[in-house]
Amino acid sequence: MSLNTELIELAESVFGDSGARVDPAASADTGFDAGLWATLEETGLARLTLPAGSGGSEASFADSAVVLAAAGAHAARVPLVETDLQAGWLLTIAGIPVPDGPLTLATGDLDITRTHERASGTLHRVPWARSAGVVMLAGDSVLLFDPAGLTVADGANVAEEPRDTVTVDGAVTAASIGDRAGTELRLRGALGRACLLAGAARGALAASVRYAGERVQFGRPIGRFQAVQQQLALAAAEVAAAGAAADAAARAADTDGVLGARFAIAAAKARTSQAAGEVARIAHQVHGAIGFTREHDLRLVTTRLWAWRDEDGSEAEWNDVVATMALEAGADGLWPLIVGAP
Repeated sequence: MSLNTELIELAESVFGDSGARVDPAASADTGFDAGLWATLEETGLARLTLPAGSGGSEASFADSAVVLAAAGAHAARVPLVETDLQAGWLLTIAGIPVPDGPLTLATGDLDITRTHERASGTLHRVPWARSAGVVMLAGDSVLLFDPAGLTVADGANVAEEPRDTVTVDGAVTAASIGDRAGTELRLRGALGRACLLAGAARGALAASVRYAGERVQFGRPIGRFQAVQQQLALAAAEVAAAGAAADAAARAADTDGVLGARFAIAAAKARTSQAAGEVARIAHQVHGAIGFTREHDLRLVTTRLWAWRDEDGSEAEWNDVVATMALEAGADGLWPLIVGAP
């Protein structure tokens, strides 16, 4: 049995047993599944790509893609991308010890003033801030905030994942890093989000196929009607394309480094964001009105598809990157750019 097969089985077992899609009211006060996170820490999946010195498992981006896809498929309520691919990585390259527990990254609309070893200001829409240690990149400096100096006001995205407002007034640990870290950080977020989207699309398709086989209308399961079969086939094509794009981007990041995989990552985030809208639409068409109710767990994956398609860069933003790079490559460089040839 290959390591990848073992990892797939482990990830499916861990996330499938987490109950994230069975009890949507669980941990509603924080949006964070502490039990699942403890299991991820125990199995080494929480910090999969980080070096051993930072508490990581030193795995590849391809391995991370497997785990993130499973997390997306099961609507896991944990900050994997933020902890492993973003905040943990920033702290590692900055030489700051990575603290225990989940981590999150503050980006976007930042209003921070720093003097010596203290910081004050406001961070907006910080994922999982109420449950995680907060890290941010300010210019060429990495900042790790003292939890005692943070006040968190709860917020959420459309999937009801925490996107909090954080008021900062306290001690901060800081270290300078290279000026290219911001570019890589954005690409890492896009890669992780693309893998989550691919998984959530797969989860929505699986739920739709299952429902179409169970729901009987006019004396037979609706999955036997040609119109439903055609819609499920379209969704399956979108899921396959999203998964292929995310996997290809992860492999490119392993081969060429994250910065060298910019084209593949941009294409993956654009393609998975595009697939998100189509798969969510078809899933709700197949389920009918019941799929929109709060009691039905379809919403746990489709609301994530709607939320994540715009987080870490929208389809339009990353398509613009793809188009710009294609134009810059010119006629002679376009095919090597697409296939990843030197």
